[in-house]
Amino acid sequence: MRTHAEGTATMTGSPPVLAVLATGGTIASRRGADGAARPSLSGRELLALVPPMQVELRPREVLAKDSASLTLADMQAISDAVGAQLADPAIDGVVVLHGTDAMEETALLVQLQHQPGKRVVFTGAQFAADHPQSDGPRNLADALGAAMAPGRGVSLVFGGRVLPAWGLYKEVSDSPEAFERAAEEEPSLDRALPAPVAGLRVDIVATHPGSDGLHLDASLAAGARGIVISAMGSGNATPELVAAIVRARAQGVPVVVSSRVPRGLLAPIYGGGGGGHDMRRAGAIHARILRPGQARILLAALLANGCPEAEIARAFEAAPV
Repeated sequence: MRTHAEGTATMTGSPPVLAVLATGGTIASRRGADGAARPSLSGRELLALVPPMQVELRPREVLAKDSASLTLADMQAISDAVGAQLADPAIDGVVVLHGTDAMEETALLVQLQHQPGKRVVFTGAQFAADHPQSDGPRNLADALGAAMAPGRGVSLVFGGRVLPAWGLYKEVSDSPEAFERAAEEEPSLDRALPAPVAGLRVDIVATHPGSDGLHLDASLAAGARGIVISAMGSGNATPELVAAIVRARAQGVPVVVSSRVPRGLLAPIYGGGGGGHDMRRAGAIHARILRPGQARILLAALLANGCPEAEIARAFEAAPV
């Protein structure tokens, strides 16, 4: 489909070509007779809601899911669909319509696997398409504009902001300004991690004051290849959890420590038996920037690509070069 109005054109004078990949989410949702909002709008239907632009749009249906229900295989399918569009020389940029619950995770996977030389822009909505405050059309229009601008790599366009993929987290559940970054740092990774993550089990284990090693041990028993700890503070837990980390490391399973605190750098400072310093001595890796969702994606990508433990540690802990 093609829309005409003021916009950005390519060097040849012809309008840019953008692939628009629909995956479901709130932006595509309307309420049914039972009052529940579910993805029901196609990418073409959503594009009909934005103002005209001088651009050729190529919508494609990839999935129609709420992002909270996405598996690693689903995220891989989205990443593969993005990769196919990036490989097409006729495509100038890619826009991905995605649910907000896991948007930052799929966005990071795409960045890790493809390190795109073109713009890839993720967007979605906080309010369903039939909500009186629906923010989907504005976010989609902004995303299309961003995808036409010069640049490369994966970003998220949401609530009038453009944010790079690294370090993102969903900050609020009921405002159009949904996303924030944990800290203003960029990754130290210098190569793509192209191997598929589908089929890997990487779990997130939540902690609380007084938590033991039960959930971490259950993840090990279920066959987890890697574990992310959603710890407290700058990355702290309990002596019992530290003992469980020792058991995981004895089985060769890497453990990454993130935090339930949304912002700030994480550091293994505290002792006392269950602090971050103790976790480091037990063999855990502190995620300097990434919160649990993105830490899980990075760990899965590193494991899928057979990265040695030293490289895994550098990817999470190193300050930007």
